[in-house]
Amino acid sequence: MLLTSLYLIVVLYLIRGWSNLRRPKTTTTDFTTKVTVLIAARNEEDGIHLTIEDILAQDYPKHLTEIIIVDDHSTDRTADIIRSYAPQGVRLHQMNEGEVLNSYKKKAIADAIRMSQGELMVATDADCRMGKRWLSSIVSYYQTSGVSMISSPVTYFQERSVFERMQTLEFSYLIGIGASFIGNNRASTCNGANFAYRKDLFYEVGGFKGIDDLASGDDELLLQKVAAIYPNHIGFLKEREAIVYTHAKPDLAAFMQQRRRWASKSTRYKDKKVVALAVGMWLFNLSLLVNALLSFYDVYFFYLFLVQFALKTVFEAIFLLPVLSFLKRVSLIALLIPLSPLHTLYLIYIGLMGNARKYAWKGRIVR
Repeated sequence: MLLTSLYLIVVLYLIRGWSNLRRPKTTTTDFTTKVTVLIAARNEEDGIHLTIEDILAQDYPKHLTEIIIVDDHSTDRTADIIRSYAPQGVRLHQMNEGEVLNSYKKKAIADAIRMSQGELMVATDADCRMGKRWLSSIVSYYQTSGVSMISSPVTYFQERSVFERMQTLEFSYLIGIGASFIGNNRASTCNGANFAYRKDLFYEVGGFKGIDDLASGDDELLLQKVAAIYPNHIGFLKEREAIVYTHAKPDLAAFMQQRRRWASKSTRYKDKKVVALAVGMWLFNLSLLVNALLSFYDVYFFYLFLVQFALKTVFEAIFLLPVLSFLKRVSLIALLIPLSPLHTLYLIYIGLMGNARKYAWKGRIVR
């Protein structure tokens, strides 16, 4: 039961961290910050126009807003669609690298930052949607809180199946974890679909130098670099108007590729205590599987499994309910019981394979 106790202590830590976060007292006037919205796009012709339209519809002052979209060697009409918004101030930069890179996205973001005129870089993805107060909420928090790096909420929407709704529940858990660690003054994870930081801070920590050998990690690994120097300069924006919306993966294969990509970053975290916690959580889930299998040989292990599973489900529900309430998706809690055993198997697999193999991303095989 040692692993079970450890897991429950971690969940209690997350519950406390989320409760520590308060809705910020922000203002919608007296904006002075020049903002650069950054997007790295590759083969996004189906939906990038919606993202651009949402950004152009922001209520943040236009004279303080710069939009730079980097086309990462798209083979469809992505660049042409971006270019059509040039009269509205959208800048297109097309990558044209001769050598093969393992981290095209980091190169795209670094190029955009180099071109930018803004003080605050606000990164999102080419398949995201946001409300009209997204940008002003982020900048209000930036101007009033004094933080230099801001992780903001992301969720899935427009789900078309139970599988996609299960992803939304699991993703809410991940977003809650990242927010809760920040609430406990220890940064761990964030999501690059809604991530902001000062331009001078990016260069102060060396940009992506030292983490550019991995295809992924333009968000979490950069967060870790900043946390190692300025742990108290990172905030989570617990504000509904700052939520960015994106889509769950349509099938299991795409989902597993995405999660292997996310898992590939974990061993590079600078905060080894966070890594140790992740390992402990993985071992707890492994113990669940082991006890379930041993149940076929001794009923004692079956009872042990039931106790573990019940405690895991109850504590996770206590953590998830306020997170889902914030995201206005409380009804998803009904999926926790059927999702929990599947999530255990998934975590065990990802823990084993996430750092062991290459994976597919945007039509490329990377590591």
